Amino acid sequence: MKLFDELKWRGLINDVTSPDLEEKLNARGMTFYIGTDPTGDSLHIGHYSSLLCAKRLAAHGHHPLMLVGGATGFIGDPKATGERNMLTKEVLQHNYDCLSAQIKELFGFEMVNNLDWTKDLSVIDFLRDIGKYFNINYMINKETVKRRLESGISYTEFSYMILQAMDFLHLYEAKGCTLQLGGQDQWGNITSGLELIRKKHGADVECYGMTMPLITKADGTKFGKSETGTVWLDKSKTSSYEMYQFLVNSEDAKVIDYLKKLTFLGKEEIDALEDSLNKEPHKREAQKALAREVVTYLHGEDEYQKALKITNALFRGNIKDLEANEIKDALHGMEAKSIDDNMPLPDALVAAGIASSKREAREWINQGSIQINGEKIQDVAFVVSSANAISENHTLIKKGKRNYFVIEQ
Repeated sequence: MKLFDELKWRGLINDVTSPDLEEKLNARGMTFYIGTDPTGDSLHIGHYSSLLCAKRLAAHGHHPLMLVGGATGFIGDPKATGERNMLTKEVLQHNYDCLSAQIKELFGFEMVNNLDWTKDLSVIDFLRDIGKYFNINYMINKETVKRRLESGISYTEFSYMILQAMDFLHLYEAKGCTLQLGGQDQWGNITSGLELIRKKHGADVECYGMTMPLITKADGTKFGKSETGTVWLDKSKTSSYEMYQFLVNSEDAKVIDYLKKLTFLGKEEIDALEDSLNKEPHKREAQKALAREVVTYLHGEDEYQKALKITNALFRGNIKDLEANEIKDALHGMEAKSIDDNMPLPDALVAAGIASSKREAREWINQGSIQINGEKIQDVAFVVSSANAISENHTLIKKGKRNYFVIEQ
């Protein structure tokens, strides 16, 4: 399968600026770039598909440039909902350093920073040399800007597309970059860059743009949020166990799409997993493969095995099989409810919102449905105490086969 056909099969092509790009991608040697702004100190799982797409191109012999926008981060790409909060210089520098190190480690891309070619540009030079090529009517008809016209958009955010267009121009001139990749919401910014290059260097310049579909859940909302928040690629922010759980719980309707976009598994392997999903969905082989591939790529085989060990221990109730650091990871992904110390177990279950009444709590205890830190408790007089906490001041309560709760005292 040629590269362009593979990208289409994986659902990674939303739109291209020219049909000629197919031949260019199937050949080798293009320099291309993909960018992100340093709005946070880690990439999240929503970024992962785009970066893997760049990695696929790199594996085929194209040269990737990863732009982290030290300049555009000061401005902010316009959102549909309103103006972004301005980040300080110190925060942006911290975020840039973190993202740059993370991307180099995970993907090995050559890094570029648009602050390098904008920080010394004067306002007069910007308006004369760049601004004169942009027609206001053209700019306000870009989809992102158009959505904000009624509620209002600042000149600062309105100018974002000019800065991003300038990035493409600079990388074309300095690095021979002839392709920009981006999410489908970046189409307007990408085409603005192409227009600027053509106006500066002639209409016959061979430069291209390609957008990728945004990854979504079955209900159409953005992919990348768990019950406890954003799923980060940095394992100190989202543990390997949390990442594993997020992916292994993927919806049946979307998991094959995720396998195509978020893993390097080939067509035969994914087709076999789709067949298993259709015939034996209860086995969740597709979800397990997705979680295995992503966690292993991001954090390594040892972290995948750790996530698997925690998962199996929690499923079976064998909490004491876990080491201290594994218990900490297991609890990190759960919301902790604060209760008073030294409470009788029925009172503790009610105070934590696990049971609706003491009567219900006592019934569960007598039936053997409650475990405390991996031990079945059938004594209604049992006292939940921080002295018996499993990790710091946290106690893990299991109700039934799969329902876990964390309390802190």
